[in-house]
Amino acid sequence: MAAAALFTSPHFPSLSHSPNTLRFSQSRRRHRSVIRAQIRGEKRGVAVIWFKHDLRIDDHPGLVAATSNHLALVPLYVFDNRILLRFSDEMLEMVLIALEVLRNSLRSKGSNLVIRLGTAENVIKGLVKEVNATHVYAEEEAEHDLRKLMTVAEETLETLPFPEKGPKLVLWRTPFYDIESLMDLPLSYEEFNKLRFQVSSPLPPPTLPDTSMELNWGPIPTLDELMEFIMNVNTRKRKSSWSSIKEKSAENLLMKELLKTGASNQSNSSFKNAQSFQQKRVINSVFVTREGSVVGGGTNSVLNALAAYLRYLEGTARDDWEEVHERIRNAEAREGASFIKLFGPALSLGIISRRRVHYEAIKYEKDRNAGFLSPFGYSTVSGAAAINAVCSMEWYWLMSLKCQISGDRTYGIRIWKWKGHLIQYTVAGHKGPAILLVHGFGAFLEHYRDNIYDLAEGGNQVWAITLLGFGKSEKPNVVYTELMWAELLRDFIVEVVGEPVHLVGNSIGGYFVAILACFWPTLAKSVVLVNSAGNVVPGYSFVPFTKDRQTSGAAWLGARLLVFYLRSRLKSIVKNCYPTKTDRVDDGLINEMLRASYDPGVLAVLESIFSFNLTLPLNYLLKDFEERVLVIQGMKDPISDSKSKLAMLREHCDRFVIKELDAGHCPHDELPEEVNSIIGEWIVTRESKIQVGSIALERTILCTEGQ
Repeated sequence: MAAAALFTSPHFPSLSHSPNTLRFSQSRRRHRSVIRAQIRGEKRGVAVIWFKHDLRIDDHPGLVAATSNHLALVPLYVFDNRILLRFSDEMLEMVLIALEVLRNSLRSKGSNLVIRLGTAENVIKGLVKEVNATHVYAEEEAEHDLRKLMTVAEETLETLPFPEKGPKLVLWRTPFYDIESLMDLPLSYEEFNKLRFQVSSPLPPPTLPDTSMELNWGPIPTLDELMEFIMNVNTRKRKSSWSSIKEKSAENLLMKELLKTGASNQSNSSFKNAQSFQQKRVINSVFVTREGSVVGGGTNSVLNALAAYLRYLEGTARDDWEEVHERIRNAEAREGASFIKLFGPALSLGIISRRRVHYEAIKYEKDRNAGFLSPFGYSTVSGAAAINAVCSMEWYWLMSLKCQISGDRTYGIRIWKWKGHLIQYTVAGHKGPAILLVHGFGAFLEHYRDNIYDLAEGGNQVWAITLLGFGKSEKPNVVYTELMWAELLRDFIVEVVGEPVHLVGNSIGGYFVAILACFWPTLAKSVVLVNSAGNVVPGYSFVPFTKDRQTSGAAWLGARLLVFYLRSRLKSIVKNCYPTKTDRVDDGLINEMLRASYDPGVLAVLESIFSFNLTLPLNYLLKDFEERVLVIQGMKDPISDSKSKLAMLREHCDRFVIKELDAGHCPHDELPEEVNSIIGEWIVTRESKIQVGSIALERTILCTEGQ
C-alpha cells in the first residue's frame, strides 16, 4: 500500500506507464522497482535525463525522481532530425534559447547539459555506455512518431551487454490530476468534471548531485548551424523539396491575388501592429526570438510574462510588463485567445509546466480575493484564460494517451501535434496511392468508418484525420477559419503523409480541400467533393476577402443557443441528412457527436460558423484542377439544392466528373459501398493518367537530351 500511495501521490513524480500499441517492455515492473528502491532509501548508479519537450528544472518530476534514486545524473538533449523537422524557424530559435537557459540553470546547481546532434537512440546508447548509466528517464509522449522513436530507443538499450537485462527506460509524466489509471478516465468531459479531481501542486527544483565526471558536454549550435544540420541529414527528399510550401500561408497567397486583380487592399493592421511592437521592444524582452511573436526564454522569463499577463487589467509602469500588455491587445482576436497565442509555444516546449501556470493563476486569484476563490467564476479574464487553457490542454493530452492504448477501437488512433495542438488521425494500407479523407463540420475521422478499410483493400494507403476543433482532437481557444483548416491539411500532408494525395472532402471538408488544391496544387493528385460546401459564381474574377475575424456578441450568443439546440435534437437532425438509410444513424455516431459537444473549447468552434467566409467559389478554387475533380452528390441533400448546384457545375465546370446518388448530405456514410466503388475507380483512372503523363515526360526529356 505504501508503494501504491507513493506511485499516485500528487506530491511525488508520476513514474507511470500504461500499455499501448507501441511496445515498452516490462516498464511498469521497472518503475515499481525504482519506487521500492526509493522507499528503502537506496541510491543506484548513474541516470541519464533525456530532455525533449521538458526544457526546465522547475516542476520536473523526472528530475526529482532521478535525484532521489541515483548517485549521479547526466542531463542530455539530442538534436534529432525527426523532432526538429516539425518546428518552425521561430520554434527552433526558441529551443536554442531555452537550452542555453536550461544549461545555465543546471550549472548553477553543480550539473551541466550534454548536447548532441544525431539519432536519439544512437546518442543515448553511446552516452549510456560511456557513463555506465543504469536508467534513462524520459517524459512520456502523446505524439505517435515520438512514441515510436522512444520504442526504438528502448529496444536499442536492450541490446547493450549490461547486467540485469541492460539499462532501463523510465517514463514519467507530470500528475496534473491525481488519476491512478488512464483506463479509469471517462471520455466525456461532462463525466470527468463530476469526479472533481484536484490539480496537484508543482515541484520546486531539486538539489542536484555534483557532476564530477569528465564528459564532452558539447556546444549549443547556432540557428544557422542547426538549419544546416537539418538539411544535411534529411533523407526524405520529398519533404526537403516541400520545405518552402509551409512558408506560404493561405492568407498571404490570397492577398497576392487581391493585389493582382486590383481589388481593394484591406488594411494590414496586424502588420502595422507588429512593426509598432518591434520598435517598442525593450531590453531583456520576454519575446526573445527575432520574429518576437511569442513568449520565450527560460522558466523565469515565462513566469515574469505570465505575471504581466495575469495583471493585464491593473496597468503597470514596468517596461517589460507594458510590452506584454501591448502584445495582448494585438493578439486578442477573441476573449482569452491571447493566452494560447503568446504562451502556447513555451508550454509545448515544456519551458513551463501546465500545472505551474495553473498554480500561479490560482494564487493570483486568491491574492485578489483575500485568500479565497470566488464561487461565481474567476475574477479576471486573463486568469480565466490561463486556467481554462491549461486544464483544457491537460484533458486532451490525457484523452490522446487513452485513445492510443485502448484496445477496443476499430481504428488504430495516432496523434500528430500541429502548432502545439493534438490532432487525431488514422491510416490503413501500407502501399499504393495516398488518399486523405476530410470530414465535415461537427464530424470526425470515424465518419468514414466504412470507407477507410474498404478503400485500403483496393490497393490504397488511406489517411483519415479529425480536424482541430472536432471529435477528440484538441479545441483550443483560437479563431477558427477555413484558411486555418486548409493550412492544417497542408501541413499534415507535408509532415505526416509525405507524398501527394487524392483529396476527399465532405460538406465543409470539401471546401477545405478545394482551398488546399488551389493554393498548394503540388500536394494534390485529384479532388473528390462529396456534397461539398461552396458555390459556383458565373463570370467570377475575384471578390474582396475578409481577413480579420473578430468574435462578435451575436456569435457568442449564437454559439450557446446552437449547442443547446443541437444537443436536444441531434438524432433527428442527423437522420434528416440520411433520408435513404436512416438506420445508419446509430448510437455510436450520435454518442460521439454528443460527447464532443461537451468538450472544453467547443463553443469557440461553434462561434466560427457565424464568421465563415465561403465567397471564394469552387470554380475559382478549382479552375486549374477541372479535369481532376470528381463530384459525388447525394441528390436528397436537405442542406443544399443539389439539382441547382449540379446544373451550375455542368455549365461552368464542364470538365468535372459528376456522380449522382440517391442519398442525403453524407453519401459516403449513408451508401458507403457505392461511394467506395466510385472513388476506387476514380483513383485507378487518375493514377493510370499520371503514369502515362510521367512516361511521356520522361520520353520528352530523353529526346531533348539526345538532341
